[in-house]
Amino acid sequence: MKSLLPLLVLCFAGAHCFPAHLELKQQDREIVQNYLEKFYDLNPVGVKLAKKKDSSPVIEKLKKMQKFFGLKVTGKPDNETLTMMKQPRCGVPDVSQFAVTDGNPKWEKKALTYSIDNYTPDLAREDVDNAIKKAFKVWSDVSPLTFTKISEGEADIKISFYYGDHRDNSPFDGPNGILAHAFQPGPGIGGDAHFDEDEKWTKDHRNYNLYRVAAHEFGHSLGLAHSSDIGALMFPSYAFSDPDDIQLSQDDIDGIQAIYGPSNNPSQPTGPKTPQACDRKLTFDAVTTLRGEKMFFKDRFYLRKSPYDPQAEVNLISLFWPTLPSGIEAAHEVAEKDIVRFFKGDKYWVTRGQDVLPGYPRSIYSTFGFPTTVKKIDAAFSDEHTGKTYFFVENEYWRYNEHRRSMDAGYPKLIINDFPGIGSKVDAVVSDNDFLYFFSGTRQYKFEPKTKRIVTLLKTNSWFNCGNY
Repeated sequence: MKSLLPLLVLCFAGAHCFPAHLELKQQDREIVQNYLEKFYDLNPVGVKLAKKKDSSPVIEKLKKMQKFFGLKVTGKPDNETLTMMKQPRCGVPDVSQFAVTDGNPKWEKKALTYSIDNYTPDLAREDVDNAIKKAFKVWSDVSPLTFTKISEGEADIKISFYYGDHRDNSPFDGPNGILAHAFQPGPGIGGDAHFDEDEKWTKDHRNYNLYRVAAHEFGHSLGLAHSSDIGALMFPSYAFSDPDDIQLSQDDIDGIQAIYGPSNNPSQPTGPKTPQACDRKLTFDAVTTLRGEKMFFKDRFYLRKSPYDPQAEVNLISLFWPTLPSGIEAAHEVAEKDIVRFFKGDKYWVTRGQDVLPGYPRSIYSTFGFPTTVKKIDAAFSDEHTGKTYFFVENEYWRYNEHRRSMDAGYPKLIINDFPGIGSKVDAVVSDNDFLYFFSGTRQYKFEPKTKRIVTLLKTNSWFNCGNY
C-alpha cells in the first residue's frame, strides 16, 4: 500500500490540471481532480494539457479509475463515474484486484494485539468494543492470525477516532467523504486504523456501520490493498451489509491467505464469488422487471439490464435497497401500482423505485392466503393485461387476483399441465413482450402463453450480450 498522501485540493495557479475539452461544473471538476489526486496518484503540480485529447494525464487516470470499478472506460467524467466518485469510501488509494499492499508488508507474528485509544460518542463503549472485536474475528476466522485487546503497553494495531487534520499526513474531510483509513503493517503508525469522527457511527443500516468499516480497514492493517471486486470487503466504496451477515468474499480470503497462509481450522473456509454476467454456469434466484429494466438476483447481488445499455451492471442488493435481505427467492413487478414485491421464506417486502415501503416485511399467509404448508415462493410474475399474479411453489402454481386481493378458486394447479416442457421446478420467471421466460438451473425457456409451447431454449445469461462463448 502506498503511504497515505496529503489530500491536495486545488491545482497550483497557472497549471492546466484539467483538460479544457472536458466540460464540467466547477464543483464536479474539483471532485474529479481531487479524487484522482487522492486515489490514483495524479500529480497536482505542473500537469500540462496534452496535444492529443486521449493522452492527457487526467484522462489516463480517469480510464484507470473506470477500469478498476468496472465502469465503461471512456476517459470522460460521465454521470456513472461522478456517482462512484461521490460515494463515501475508504481513504486508502486504489490498486488492482486482489493486490497485496505495495512492498508486500506483513506482520512477522501471528498473535497480534490491539488497543482502542479513544471512543466515539456516537455509540456506547461496549458497542464499540463489540464492533471492533467482531471486525477482527472476520479475519481470524479465515487465517492463522489471532487478535487480543490490551489496555496497557504498546499494541500492534491502535484504533482512534479523529476530526480533520490529525497529523498523519492524511487529514479527514468532514462528513460523507473519506470514512476511515489504515496503515500497512510495520513499526510506529504501521497497522493503525483511524476513523473520521465527523461521521455518524452506528450499529445498524443508518449512516455508517462501524463494524462494516472497521472490518475493511483491518484488512489494510494486515497488508491488503483495495480490490476491484465489488463483492469483496476490500472494495473501496462503502456499501451497507447486514451487520449480522458481514462476510469475506473468496477474493478477500485468497488475499489474506496469500500473505499469512491458510486457516488453522480443519475445514478451510470459503466465501461467495461475485457473479459474472457471461459465466456459462450462472444461475439466478429471482428475476423481475423494474420500470422498463430487468433485475436478476443472485445471493447478495443483482445484475441490472437496461434496454439502452448492452452491458449488465453487477452490484450489491444493499447498495440499491439497504434494508432488503440477501438471498431473494422470488420477485415480481406490479406495473400499474409501480411496485415490486420481493420474497424470502414466508416473508415479503414491497419497493417503489429505490424505496422499501414502510410496514414490511409482511407474511405471505396473511396477505395472499397461502396455507402454512407453503414455506417459500420459488418464482412469480404479474400479467398486466389480466391483473393476475402467478406464484410458483415447487411443482405447483397459484393465481392471485390483484384487484380483488384474493387467490383465484381452483388453485394450486400442476405446473407441468399448463406450462408444458419447462419442468416441474422453476427458479425464476419474468414476462417480456407477451412471452414468459422461465429459468431453471443454467437453462432458460422462452414460453408463449397463448399456444402453451416453448419457442426457444436459451442460456440463463442470454440477456447480457455475451456473444459467442
